[in-house]
Amino acid sequence: MPADWASLVAICAACHGPLGHSANPQVPSLAGQPKLFVENQLVLIREGLRVVPEMKGLLDGVDDATIIELAKYFSQQKPPAAAATPRDAASFERGKAIASRTHCGSCHLPDFRGQQQVPRVAGQHEQFLLATMKQLRDHPGPGRDTIMAASLRGLTDRDLADVAHFLAHSD
Repeated sequence: MPADWASLVAICAACHGPLGHSANPQVPSLAGQPKLFVENQLVLIREGLRVVPEMKGLLDGVDDATIIELAKYFSQQKPPAAAATPRDAASFERGKAIASRTHCGSCHLPDFRGQQQVPRVAGQHEQFLLATMKQLRDHPGPGRDTIMAASLRGLTDRDLADVAHFLAHSD
């Protein structure tokens, strides 16, 4: 581990929360994400291929070995639990049906825990999930998954809200 490991993890925790459990509904939790997914995203951000304004410059000078260790650290943390907010049964069931119809579980796995380069979406913040799906559907860009853009094509904002609600309330 690099000498400044604790400060680097603290920088991540400032937004993504202690142990990678974000308290901010607009920021994803990193805890329990697949290691390869985190590695890929950090490299894309560091190289400027994925633009995340809030992270600009934070990965400057961070070498690949450190990125691998960060990814390993966050992947080994306990994933976030399902949302504690009240579950709307109708929205949850609509989202579940849409996720089934669009085969979300094919890549994200049936329990939505993610795999390899595919993120864990179960238990993520509903607001973050909705914003991310809208961005992928409406404004795919560098560093974003084109398969997701195609998968979300034709879904309405209401459909995306229902899927986000379902995933946020899934373990």
